[in-house]
Amino acid sequence: MDPNGLTDVRYEVEDGLAWITIDRPDRYNAFRARTIDELVLCFRAAWGSSDVGVVCLTGSGDKAFCAGGDQKQRSETGDYGPSESGVFEIEALHRLIRAIPKPVIAAVNGVAIGGGHVLHVLCDLTIAVDHAKFGQAGPRVGSFDAGFGSAYLARIVGEKRAREIWYLCHQYDAATMREWGLVNSVVPQAELRPAVRRWADEMLEKSPTALRVLKHSFNADSEAIAGIGQMAFAALDMFELTPEAAEGNAAFNEKRPPDFSPFR
Repeated sequence: MDPNGLTDVRYEVEDGLAWITIDRPDRYNAFRARTIDELVLCFRAAWGSSDVGVVCLTGSGDKAFCAGGDQKQRSETGDYGPSESGVFEIEALHRLIRAIPKPVIAAVNGVAIGGGHVLHVLCDLTIAVDHAKFGQAGPRVGSFDAGFGSAYLARIVGEKRAREIWYLCHQYDAATMREWGLVNSVVPQAELRPAVRRWADEMLEKSPTALRVLKHSFNADSEAIAGIGQMAFAALDMFELTPEAAEGNAAFNEKRPPDFSPFR
């Protein structure tokens, strides 16, 4: 894929900070397979560039960081659309956010729901606007993330709260997420980019080798979740072909409550 031919993502580097922006505001920055391919490409570019010391992942506009997988695309084609490799590379993206040897900041500029919520959970740090909303949607739309999106989430907020987030699919404000330890800082919309810039500049003053080794150390204790995640994504591939998953997707697109009662 040509890094100059991005359609779903923007990539910019300024003074050591790489901005990776999901640019699908008409879909609340929900991702399709091409979006994931482009995110992988951008994170790899940031990894390999000596001009980059810190990475920021954010969304376009002021409504959404990322609303997860594009359910309209899923309804239209039965999947998330074509990808460069023929594989939906979401698991590779998750591993890449953790593996890149540079701090990654999530700048949550609006809703972070479903798969978008998982992306911010995986980032090293999160700065959120005060109107941001966080939560899961998988069990409501016939999907799940039983890897890092659940097990690693539980390490951050605790088992009971993680189960609440997934089982109930409620939405939570930024202040609550900060209290729960899932958000580092909450700022007004106008202060989001300046806040990211300040934190990036502070980290850019630090030893990059020290930051790299520290990141790997922080990751080491939860790395076994990757194996669980591989199994979970294999199960998800099979589950998404079932009538139960189809009901969740159809209900979402028809804007009605799903009826999962036949599948209990």
